[in-house]
Amino acid sequence: MKVLVTGAAGSIGQVVTLGLMDRGHEVVGLDRTPAPDGFNGVWHTEDCADPDAVSQVFAAQPLEGVVHLASHPDEASLSDTLQSHVITTAALLDAMVEHRINRIVYASSNHAVGRTPRRDLLTTDALPRPDTFYGVGKVATEALLQLYADRHTLNAIACRIGSFLPEPVSRRHLATWLSHDDCVRMVDASLSAPAPGFAVLYGISANTRAWWDLDAGRDLGYHPRDDAEEFADRIPAGPDDEEEAAYVGGPFAMEKFRRPALDRS
Repeated sequence: MKVLVTGAAGSIGQVVTLGLMDRGHEVVGLDRTPAPDGFNGVWHTEDCADPDAVSQVFAAQPLEGVVHLASHPDEASLSDTLQSHVITTAALLDAMVEHRINRIVYASSNHAVGRTPRRDLLTTDALPRPDTFYGVGKVATEALLQLYADRHTLNAIACRIGSFLPEPVSRRHLATWLSHDDCVRMVDASLSAPAPGFAVLYGISANTRAWWDLDAGRDLGYHPRDDAEEFADRIPAGPDDEEEAAYVGGPFAMEKFRRPALDRS
């Protein structure tokens, strides 16, 4: 499949780009920064919040799918967050409709439900409960994907990514870790799943202590192989472990992430 990967120069983007190429996909990269060393495919240095630039990228070559990873990866003001998450996705969706591309895989986040108290295994039926403006941006983008899936018969998969790291480094990560290899498996399965319409899955590895149910991902063909439990013996207890386990969003649900919605200068 010929796939446009946005945010292809980012930490997840570089892993996914190389991983998809290893699996036989042809990747077109899009980012605001130049292509990283080692990428030899087609690259567009553009802002995917610019609808005209995005439309030109789609017109430049035939595409079969989109993997949307571009966004500010941390908390920001509400207006900046909506620009980073919702507006970029809107530009891509409009270009997809214009150029008749019907598959998008979106890097959503566990923070869309991050304020949910940590109790039982959380399924994709859980109501949105963001823990930050970052989480609000993910919830709003998932709603936008649902709208376009309904209006235009698009296939849109929102992957609520947990803790994407080479290996877990905290006790919370034993539940929320997503390995690099499983991340590639997740995106590849989401690109390949037959006609899912709008779907949500939790982007974590096959962790023994998982907080999120993996059944929705397995239904789409995502079968993770790694388990954070392999690292459990080398991760010491931390002073914030109990507080980070109170809500599924972990640190993002803590007081240190609270801020006014709008920047005022």
